[in-house]
Amino acid sequence: MSTTHSSAVNTCAVSTSGAAGAGPRDPRKAAMSGWIGSALEYYDFALYSLAATLVFPTIFFPSENPTVGIIASLATYAVGYVSRPIGAVVLGAYGDRKGRKSVLVFAMLLMGFATFAVGLLPTYGQVGLLAPALLVVLRLIQGFAVAGELGGASAMIVEHSPDSRRGFFASFSLQGTQVGSILATAVLLPLSAALPADQFASWGWRIPFLLSAVVILAGYFIRRRVQEPPAYAAKSGEAAQKQRFPLVELLRTRPGAMVRCILMTFANVIGMATLIFGVSYATQKGYGNGFSSSEFLWVTLVANIAAVVTIPLFGALSDRIGRRTLMAGGGLLGGVMVGGYLWAIEQGSLPLVFVSVVIVQGIFFQMWNATFATFFQEQFPMRIRVTGFAVSQNIGLMIASFFPSIFTAIAPPGTANVPFTIGLTTFVICLVATVATLMSSDTKGKSLEDLEAHKA
Repeated sequence: MSTTHSSAVNTCAVSTSGAAGAGPRDPRKAAMSGWIGSALEYYDFALYSLAATLVFPTIFFPSENPTVGIIASLATYAVGYVSRPIGAVVLGAYGDRKGRKSVLVFAMLLMGFATFAVGLLPTYGQVGLLAPALLVVLRLIQGFAVAGELGGASAMIVEHSPDSRRGFFASFSLQGTQVGSILATAVLLPLSAALPADQFASWGWRIPFLLSAVVILAGYFIRRRVQEPPAYAAKSGEAAQKQRFPLVELLRTRPGAMVRCILMTFANVIGMATLIFGVSYATQKGYGNGFSSSEFLWVTLVANIAAVVTIPLFGALSDRIGRRTLMAGGGLLGGVMVGGYLWAIEQGSLPLVFVSVVIVQGIFFQMWNATFATFFQEQFPMRIRVTGFAVSQNIGLMIASFFPSIFTAIAPPGTANVPFTIGLTTFVICLVATVATLMSSDTKGKSLEDLEAHKA
């Protein structure tokens, strides 16, 4: 864990009296639980993404046609997004009715089981079509599980935190997602480089998946020690039993907030334009920019490392100047700069690409990313908070997952002025997200109790 996290959280930890059945407010422990849980869940999720490119096409799918294998493997990666809205509904209801702690422990164990099981799967050569079928099932479970992670973790942290530090503490769950992606890269790719190709394909790739069992156990014990937030515990019990299904109440009472949060999630187009389409634009021969995959692995790593540094800084800043301001500014500036980043790729200058990706992805996008989890939580009352967040975010991400395909369709290899075309498209999508942000209630200086009373 970063030293920024440890020292800042220790300094700002708060303890106040809680309700019966819950411990005192403990933002330090809640933030640590959110950080490690998100890191482990997104380690698992990102690990699959890397393996789907590096090794799955040849061991889980027929090898007669490599192109078919790659397409099929990447399709199983996309399947994870299909199951996320379902997981959001089910796990969101679980978190709202049975407790934030309960859904977080369950989601992490489910994700750990699915990832560990991937490491045990037989190959296509051993069992035929059963191998990719099992892979798809486990990917669906991964998508289902991860849908409840960030909503539950950020709700737990927000409800444990003092009102003046909600943004800072909740940002650590977002920092954890970046760390998880870095860990997946740091574990899998050195193995692929160090082992002979046949050994990596036969058993080496399985090691990172099997290791998830060890780290999930560590996360389980940390999460078990975190108490339910006092405010949630005080309103749970009989009230939860009388509550209608959270999705029904969300659609009945807060449809506008849900739609706005879905549209705000479209700001993720910045990351998709830089770290998904941008990688293809830089490395695919058809575009003619001449970068290698290994060079852009380093570009991705540098972007993630920059995000780890900036996320808690912007989280803290959101407590001072307001979350809406940061989200609108970061989304617009990031959208404007995507064209410049793609132009840097077109120039063939790796140093210029590094500088550009740090500015776009490590700074401007993190102004939005570090802040949105807290802002989304503040848009929904406590009784449907996990559901409102999870459903909005995961529907938005499912729609946004098509953006890279749209980019490729409107700017295929051989297209002139790709930076301008994709840059303008990205900016328009970011403009939609910004308008949705500015149409949402400003939460600056308001306590959770104030927000709760307003929504009531």
